[in-house]
This record gives sequence, C-alpha cells and structure tokens, in this order.
Amino acid sequence: MASAELQGKYQKLAQEYSKLRAQNQVLKKGVVDEQANSAVLKEQLKMKDQSLRKLQQEMDSLTFRNLQLAKRVELLQDELALSEPRGKKNKKSGESSSQLSQEQKSVFDEDLQKKIEENERLHIQVFEADEHHKHVEAELRSRLAALETEAAQHQAVIDGLTQKYMETIERLQNDKAKLEVKSQTLEKEAKECRLRTEECQLQLKNLHEDLSGRLEESLSIINEKVPFNDTKYHLYNALNVPLHNRRHQLKMRDIAGQALAFVQDLVPALLNFHTYTEQRIQIFPVDSAIDAISPLNQKFSQHLHENASYVRPLEEGMLHLFESITEDTVTVLETTVKLKPFSDHLASYIRFLRKILPYQLKSLEEECESSLCTLALRARNLELSQDMKRMTAVFEKLQTYITLLALPSTEPDGLLRTNYTSVLTNVGAALHGFHDVMKDISKHYSQKASIEHELPTATQKLVTTNDCILSSAVALTNGAGKIASFFSNNVDYFIASLSYGPKTASGFISPLSAACMLQYKKKAAAYMKALRKPLADSVPYWEAVANRRVLLSSTESREGLAQQVQQSLEKISKLEQEKEHWMLEAQLARIKLEKENQRMADRLRSTSGVQLAQENAAAAIAPCQEEGAAKVPAEPLQSTSLVGVLTRVPDSEVPDVESREDLIKNHYMARIAELTSQLQLADSKSVHFYAECRALSKRLALAEKCKETLTEELKLASQNSSRLQDELTTTKRSYEDQLSMMSDHLCSMNETLSKQREEIDTLKMSSKGNSKKNRSR
Repeated sequence: MASAELQGKYQKLAQEYSKLRAQNQVLKKGVVDEQANSAVLKEQLKMKDQSLRKLQQEMDSLTFRNLQLAKRVELLQDELALSEPRGKKNKKSGESSSQLSQEQKSVFDEDLQKKIEENERLHIQVFEADEHHKHVEAELRSRLAALETEAAQHQAVIDGLTQKYMETIERLQNDKAKLEVKSQTLEKEAKECRLRTEECQLQLKNLHEDLSGRLEESLSIINEKVPFNDTKYHLYNALNVPLHNRRHQLKMRDIAGQALAFVQDLVPALLNFHTYTEQRIQIFPVDSAIDAISPLNQKFSQHLHENASYVRPLEEGMLHLFESITEDTVTVLETTVKLKPFSDHLASYIRFLRKILPYQLKSLEEECESSLCTLALRARNLELSQDMKRMTAVFEKLQTYITLLALPSTEPDGLLRTNYTSVLTNVGAALHGFHDVMKDISKHYSQKASIEHELPTATQKLVTTNDCILSSAVALTNGAGKIASFFSNNVDYFIASLSYGPKTASGFISPLSAACMLQYKKKAAAYMKALRKPLADSVPYWEAVANRRVLLSSTESREGLAQQVQQSLEKISKLEQEKEHWMLEAQLARIKLEKENQRMADRLRSTSGVQLAQENAAAAIAPCQEEGAAKVPAEPLQSTSLVGVLTRVPDSEVPDVESREDLIKNHYMARIAELTSQLQLADSKSVHFYAECRALSKRLALAEKCKETLTEELKLASQNSSRLQDELTTTKRSYEDQLSMMSDHLCSMNETLSKQREEIDTLKMSSKGNSKKNRSR
C-alpha cells in the first residue's frame, strides 16, 4: 500500500511538473510578444511626441506673432488718436493731408483685418488639431488595451487547448500502447487458460473418481460404526468445547482491565459533580447559613445526598465483570453473566438521574427568577438545562444498548446474533454523544461561573464551589473522551471476537449450554492434566504379597484404632473447654487487679503525705515484687496533658508559691510562642498554597483554550481527511469505470478478431476448394 501511494504521488508530481514546464514555454512566448509590442508602442509614442512638439512650436510662434500684431495695432490706434485732434485744428489748411492720412488709415485697417482673420484661423486650426490628436490618442490607447486583453485571452485559450490536446494525444497514445500490451498478454493468458482448463478437467475427473470411492467407503463406515452424530442438531453441537485461544482471553482481560480503569476514573468525577452541585445549592442564590433555602432546593439536596449509593455500584459491577474474565473461560456475550448486574446498576443510576432532573430544571428556573440573575446568566442557565436533558437522554440510550448486550447471557431469544454488530456500533455512538454533552456542559458551566464571579454578591465559598464543579465536569469530559476513543478503537475486535465459540455452529443456543460447555472445558482440562502426570513406579509381586498380609492384620485392629481416635478427640474437646474457662478466669483476675491498682492510686492521691503513699504502694505490691520495691528510690511523678508535661515533686522539694507561679507563667508563655510560630507557619503555607492554586487555575484556563484550538484543528483535519477520502473514492470509481470500458472494448476487439479469423478460415477453405476444382479441371 505504501509503495502504491508513493507511486501515485510520484505520478501526480510528474504530471504537475510537465504542466508547469509547458506553461513556462507558453509564458516565455507571451513575454517575447509583449516585449515586441511594447517596443512598437514606444516608437509610436516617440513619433506622437515629435508631432506634438512641432505643433507646440508652431503654437508658440503664432502666439508670439499675435502679440507683435497686437502691439502694432495699439501703436496705430495711439497714433490715430493723436492725429484726430490735430486734424480738427487744421481742417481748413490740410484737406490734402487728411486725405492722405485717411488712405493710409484704410490701408492699415485692411492690413490689420487680414492679420486678425489669419490669426483667428490659425488659432482654430491649432485647437482642432490638438483636439483631434487627443481623441485619436485616446482611441488608439483604448484599442491597444482591448487588443492586448483579447490577445492575452486568445493566447491563454490557445495554450490551454494545445496543452489539452497534447495531453489527450499523449494519453491516447499511452492507452493505445497499454491496450496493445494488454491484448498481447490476454492472448497469452487465453492460451495458458486453455491449457490449464484441459489439465483441470483431467484432474477433476480423477478427483471425482477418487472422492466418489472415498465417499462410499466413509458412508459405509459411518453407517456401521457411528452410533450417534452430534453435528446434526445445533442444540448438541453447541455443547462442543471450542479450541482454547489463550491470546484471545488475555486480550479480553486486558481490554476489561482498561475499561475498569476508565470507569474507576469516571465514578469519582460523577461523585464530585453531584456532591459539589449539592454544596452549590446550599450557597446560591440563597446561603443556607444566613437564610432558609426553598423547599425545592431542600428536596433536591436530599436527593443529591444519596448519589454515592447509585454511583459506587457501577465501579463494583465493572470490577466483578473484570474478575469473571479469566484465562480459563471462553469470553463471548453468552458467557459474560456478570454483564447483567452492571446493566442493573446502570439502570438504577439512570433512575436516579430521572428523579433529580425535574428538580435540577426547577432549581435553574428559580435561579433565573432571582434578582441577581442577569440576561447572560439566564441564557447560560437555559443552555445548562438543555445539556442536563441531553445528558440524561444519552445515559438512557447507553443503558438500553448495554441491556441488549446483556440479554444473550440471560435470555436466549432476547437478541439475535445478526444484531450484535449494530448494537456494539450504537454503544460507541452513545459514548461519543456522552463525550459531546460533557464538553458542552463544561463549556457552558465555565461561562456561567465566570459571569457569577463578576457579581458583587459573589462570595469566596461560591467561587471555590464553582471551581470544584468545573474541575469535576472537566474530569468527566476527559473520562468520557477516553472511554469513547477506547471503545471505537476496539469495536472491530469486539465484533470479530463474537465468532469465538463452538465450531460448525452458529454459536451458543442458550446460557445453559454455555455454562455446560464451560463445565466440559474444565473437565477436559483436568483430564488432560491428569494424563500428563507421570505414572508411579509399580510394586514388585513378592513385596505386594508381603504387604497384603500386613494389611489383612491391620484391618482386624481397625475398630480398636477407631475407638482410640474417638476417645482422643473427646479428650481434646474437654481440654479446649477447660482452656477457654481458665482464659476467662485470667481475664477476670486481670480486670480485678487493674481496678485494685486504680483504687489504691486514687487513695494515694487523696492522702497528703508522699511517704504514706509510698508505704501503701509498697504494701500493695509486696506480695508480687518485694525485692524490686526496696531497690527503687522515690522519684518525682509526671502527668501528661494537652498543655504539656508537668512534674510533681515530693513535699520536701515543693517550692514556694511565687516560684511555682513563675514556672507556670514561663511554661504557658513558651507554649504561646510555640503556637504563634506554628500559626504563622500555617498562614505562610496557606498563602503560598493559594498563590499556587491561582497559578494552576490560570494554567488550566490556558490549557483549556489550547485544547479548544486543538479540537478545532482536529475537526478541520478530519474534514480534510474525509474530503480526501471522498476524492479518492471518486477517482477509484472513475478508474474502475475506465477499466470496465477498456475491458468491454477489449472484448469487442476480441470478438472482431475472432470474426475476422473465422472469415479468414472460411476464405482459406473456399480458396482450397477453388484450387481443388481448378486442378480437377
């Protein structure tokens, strides 16, 4: 598989490399064409710039000429204005001069008018030429851009089509070569198959003859020698002992041990979740230490207080199930009798969940109705109520399927063997649903706890209780995830292990047949163990004859030995009774001695003189130890208490009142100093522990965020893997369709070849006949 995947990846990379290489050549051609086009466009721009410069130079010359003409007109107008008053004064004298000036003026006016008209015409021509140049330039540029885009599109289409046609040509050529090779191999295989069919037919004939003879012989032996056939009926065949698969049993015990460990992790989390929920009801929204909580919450807390009696049996039932799976048993659904008690314990826990669910929903509604509840907190409470309903539903679903799995060990017709696999897959789906529900509960509860911690009335007790509930919910989520992944990883093994049982039968018919099979298995194991024991050495004949005489003489005295044994047993029973009697007497004497010592000690305390007390004590102990009392000197008496050790001295050494008060004062001051130092040490440890707890809570929050991101990435990865699998299936189907089409094509080619061969044979036959006729002629 790995080599095939590597070859497929290598082929894909080679195809992509060839595509990129073809695209690179096309892009090189496009770049060269574009460079040529850009050079042409640059030359056109140079020509346009030169024409534009010429026009600008003409425009500048015309404007300069226009300015000169305007200045000349102004000068002429000034001269005309000066000449007019002079003309009025010298009308009479200079009529001839006036005529001359008028003629010059008319000439100048005509010349000026011509120049003005010429200037206007030149201005109009320059403006029209400029506008026309701009319009032509804009049209050419737009046309150039459109042509470039069209050329690029056409070039891309042409490149794509050429590449596609080249690929199709290459593919068709490869297919043609492959088909030719396949046709040759198929022809060879067809020849080999014909030879093999002939050989197989000969072998089949020989085997048929041999087996028919053996069948007749075996039937005759069975009819004559076999009185009872247990393979005919399934009821009897189910009692056959299957082959012992030690590896299967060890694997099942290992899996059961893992399941037990997961359940042992899940049970404390459930206990903590219910217990901390009960504590939270006593605190929020009303603290029971300050005010009375509602009757609903009181009843809810009473029910939650009973959670251990419903949760603990789950662990015990799983432990019994694990202990029932041993190396000597055959573990299938029909033999796992301890699965039924576990199912019953789970059913009792689900009844507990059903009982507390209405109270939990009403309690959340009561929190929503309180004045401390905000809109965000109300939304979180509604989400939690939905999550609790889902949690109960998931547990009910899981209990239903586990009850179905426990049916084959109690009721033979309760569950068909064909439904075992579907029930096991549904158990895995229910476990995954439980994991999803617990993730939602932990998420919503963390949001709710963060909102409640921001309230002004939030106490430290509420904060710690919420943190405990959140930690238990996280533990439940982790445990549920581990169990779901564990079951999904081993569900294929569970389904495959259901076929482990008696041979040539569909399985155990009933739990009774399974129990009988296990008994037969134990008997068979004991029988095999007895066969493996070494035989004892046989006794020689002469020794056996001598021992026989001794045995005969001993049997005569058997009755006397039996009487002696009976008498010795009676003596032993009497001695045991006397022993118990004297032990009781010794206990009573010891109690009396202790009472007497206590009474004497009280009497010694009541007396004022220590000497008298010593004499009385010596007189009381004198019968038991006379020599020890004479040697022991008078020592100070000590009495211990919670405060410390106080020493009593004789009256001769008793200090005065002041020294005794100083001693007591110093003793109590030292004790107080010691207690204060211990208190300070405990305070410092508590502060350090609180800081560590806060740091751990922050790290836990960061870990939760990282976990969420990782889960999202895992979801994306799973989606990508599913998408890739779908693409792989589609490609496989397409390849299979192509292969089927190729096979059909090959079949048609083979048919046409066979027809052509037949036609060639007919033509050969006809040609041979014609040649014979011609020869006869």
